[in-house]
Amino acid sequence: MRRGLSDVVLQNMIVDVYGECGNIDYAVQTFESIQFKDVVSWTSMISAYVHNGLANEALELFHILNKTNIHPDSIALKSALSAASSLSALKYGKEIHGFIIRHNFSEGSIASSLVDMYSRCGMVENAHTIFKSIQSKDLVLWTSMINAYGMHGHGKVAIDLFNKMKENLTPDHVAFLSVLYACSHSGLTAEGRQFFEIMKYEYQLEPWPEHYACLVDLLGRANCLEEAFEFVKSMQMAPTAEIWCALLRACQVHSNQELGEIAVQKLLELGSTNPGHYVLVSNVFSAKGRCKDAEKIRSRMKERGLKKSPGCSWIEVGNGIHTFMARDKCHPECHHITKKLDQITEKLEKEGGYIAQTKFVLHNVEENEKVKMLYGHSERLAIAYGLLKTAEQTPIRVTKNLRVCGDCHTFCKLVSKLFGRELLVRDANRFHHFEDGVCSCGDFW
Repeated sequence: MRRGLSDVVLQNMIVDVYGECGNIDYAVQTFESIQFKDVVSWTSMISAYVHNGLANEALELFHILNKTNIHPDSIALKSALSAASSLSALKYGKEIHGFIIRHNFSEGSIASSLVDMYSRCGMVENAHTIFKSIQSKDLVLWTSMINAYGMHGHGKVAIDLFNKMKENLTPDHVAFLSVLYACSHSGLTAEGRQFFEIMKYEYQLEPWPEHYACLVDLLGRANCLEEAFEFVKSMQMAPTAEIWCALLRACQVHSNQELGEIAVQKLLELGSTNPGHYVLVSNVFSAKGRCKDAEKIRSRMKERGLKKSPGCSWIEVGNGIHTFMARDKCHPECHHITKKLDQITEKLEKEGGYIAQTKFVLHNVEENEKVKMLYGHSERLAIAYGLLKTAEQTPIRVTKNLRVCGDCHTFCKLVSKLFGRELLVRDANRFHHFEDGVCSCGDFW
């Protein structure tokens, strides 16, 4: 820049570099300094936003791009679809799909992005329609569809699709990871074991740590904890923090303190930089009443400059994405939302026998404060806003950045039954389809 060498090609590359390195402010400054932006300039900035988890900003910039004389290319479209996917923004996703059709883009070239978008927006049927319409399906497209079914709890359908894919294509590590994931979230333990063996011995694919973690999770969910632990000990590589976390979560669910203690020690020895790992250990200690040990873990987090990700949920209503934090008071319609949520909770208590399960609040506070904390969870605020603003009989789609707690899961089931509304809730693990008081996960998540 000092030597005046920055032409548009170099400036575009600089936007890319800052985006990849996580310095989004410099990426924006560089993008805004480009006098004559080309399609690569816009694509680089949209991709940088997506890479840094700023999906709203990516969609806003894509909207601005469409008002210029520059037409987005397939890379920009894929990035915009990825942003819509992460927000479960179905309206935006459909608009991008419409743009693709109107401008004669080949749906085949970005079919996997469309499948991913529709599945992450809760429309697995639409995803399958796209999938079926493509004559020549590559491995990425098959894997996207298998992953979509797994995310929605259709494990057996995912397995059938995987077996059909094998007839013409050779599955890779990612394809096997998708089918293992599908087995885990549908409780298909025997099938998961079999696919792991097939991958390793029939296809000669050395498992990644992610495959090991997925199988440990699968065994743990089935309460095969001793088998899961022996499996971890038999690994050819050193178990990662994610693997010990999978075992620890299972031990917490099934109250196996002995193995849980081993998993805690192994996890702490690794010195992870992921705050979620420390939060899990702290929650395990809190659930056992070991408040001092939990406090030590939280202090260790602070010493390392790690912070827990706050619970956040969002819902697409009208032309916007509305975001809520736990016990949020920032929304312009906060008063109406809180009033509506109080009405919902009262109806659930009177007609559904709802009682707040404070065991899911692991903070060392009074019981009434625990109830207030549960009532203020972000997904409840989003659902209340959805009931306020959307037409009756239409599904309410909510996305959350963390796992839905057991009490909110019960809350959602009762709302779907007593208000006659289908709820589609995507959390950090999977999709939950609540309808008439039943969840598609079978209370297994």
